[in-house]
Amino acid sequence: MAYIKTLQNKPPRIGENCFLADTATLIGDVELGDHCSVWFNAVIRGDVHFIKIGNNTNIQDNAVIHATYQKSPTRIGNNVTIAHGAIVHGCTVHDNVLIGMNAVILDDAVIESHSIVAAGSVVTKGTIIKSGSVYAGIPAVKIKEVNAELLDGEIKRIASSYGMYASWYK
Repeated sequence: MAYIKTLQNKPPRIGENCFLADTATLIGDVELGDHCSVWFNAVIRGDVHFIKIGNNTNIQDNAVIHATYQKSPTRIGNNVTIAHGAIVHGCTVHDNVLIGMNAVILDDAVIESHSIVAAGSVVTKGTIIKSGSVYAGIPAVKIKEVNAELLDGEIKRIASSYGMYASWYK
């Protein structure tokens, strides 16, 4: 069973029909929407500020979601994929976004809807990624626009696939 811990009288709030892997960790001021999945060894630690995650979002294996004490909460929208090993810290991620494997999103960054942050990229503090953009590199820079193939074939496909994968474990 997932490790779910109340901290400072704030229990994690978990929406309907969510899958939490046995080794997933949710601590403190965390709100998880409906139809989400939190995979093996993922940590969502709402100990220093709140973390709010929308519906149909998947937090994959070894991802870390955290915030900055009394300064930068973390907000993640609907239909978002946070891929394996990613770190999302004190930032805002809008709807229909793909954060690639081992990507790092730092404080006060904003990832607007229908965007992709490529695997291994680092989005530096305060960066604003405009809707429909693909960013890559260290530091991450815009490399192209999201076209229909990327939107349907990657962002939407992965988000919906993880709902299916989660059903296998229930």
